[in-house]
Amino acid sequence: MNPMEFLPVRQRFPPAHIADLAGSVRESLNASGVVIPAGLRVAVAVGSRGIAGLPVIVAETVRWIRSQGGQPFLVPAMGSHGGATPEGQAAVLREYGITEEAVGAPIRSSLDVVRLPQGDSPVPVFFDRLASEADATIVINRVKPHTSFRGSYESGLMKMMAIGLGKHRQAVAIHALGIEGLRNVMPKVATQVLRHANVRLGLAIVENAYDQPLHVRAIPADRIAAEEPALLELARCNMPRLPLDRIDILIVDEIGKNISGLGMDTNVVGRMKVKGQPEPDSPDIRMIIALDLTDETRGNAAGVGLADVITARLFKRIDFPATYENVLTTGFFERAKIPLIAESDRAALDMAMRAAGMPELEQARILRIRNTLRLDEMLVSRAAWEAMRGCPDVEVIGPAVAAFAAEGRLNPF
Repeated sequence: MNPMEFLPVRQRFPPAHIADLAGSVRESLNASGVVIPAGLRVAVAVGSRGIAGLPVIVAETVRWIRSQGGQPFLVPAMGSHGGATPEGQAAVLREYGITEEAVGAPIRSSLDVVRLPQGDSPVPVFFDRLASEADATIVINRVKPHTSFRGSYESGLMKMMAIGLGKHRQAVAIHALGIEGLRNVMPKVATQVLRHANVRLGLAIVENAYDQPLHVRAIPADRIAAEEPALLELARCNMPRLPLDRIDILIVDEIGKNISGLGMDTNVVGRMKVKGQPEPDSPDIRMIIALDLTDETRGNAAGVGLADVITARLFKRIDFPATYENVLTTGFFERAKIPLIAESDRAALDMAMRAAGMPELEQARILRIRNTLRLDEMLVSRAAWEAMRGCPDVEVIGPAVAAFAAEGRLNPF
């Protein structure tokens, strides 16, 4: 094989998924036992993650509310995302296809909050003012492992109630405490929200390794804290993983907040970059190259510091005010430090090879993926394939392909 060629490989994961997403959402909402009395104004909280089928999920929830005579409207629940502005957060929803025309309900965006009783929370507890003025709030979010910590509650309904619906002020207050704030204080804040706000229902989504909806559950507010941990474990068991534990170079075509809160999922790449926190044992990746930002991330490159080398085209697309606001809120500065910048894809690979101490390309275990959500198909070097060829769930799906096109650009995936 030519040293500048890669083999296309497919990795198989359990294929189970929801075929009729709208029907599953409707069935789960009906089975929840929650009733929306006619005339109630209902705030539907929607976040900034790229959940598969999100417009369908939101539209079906809106229909369910209207079928009972409720009056739904949407509120962004995303802490400091969207540049921590009402307009920016509404724009994030629009880019996910969440518009009034698509889902049948208006979007009302504000960063104003009301203060709730603090209880045993060490920080003040805030709640979206617009949602507080409604008669009820329904929270929609994906449950999945977090990119910064491990706990009973990571990314999911509890975090959205605390940080998403607490808006920028709550995000700052919790993140100021670092990992302690996320792991231990966030659940206390969410508990106060459940006690004193108007949350009526949570709609939790778990996805499979193909970024498809695997499970949907509508949970009455008084059972969210008890039921979410089991959903987190279901999500953890169904996460996609790289097929090798030791990798010399990982090439990631795109990073962005629609992929993960840190552009690339730390659970996939095995890097946390949080001071005082141990790094995961696997996978062990010597060098990570990030080639570009997604359009949907709107220049927010939070997490770019997980990479070792980036391209000039990625660097030129960074919206530094949006990125810095996000990172200043979290306090995890290491993750925003700019890696080495290469003028071309070829130069990025050359830099990574030198830094990894690999004199010969044909000896390097190199994997190229689209992003950390799409690990079913990838391009791999011959050395990488030799290391994974015994895995029963991985297969070569075509002839070797040239790595580079003209002007040092990697060929389209």
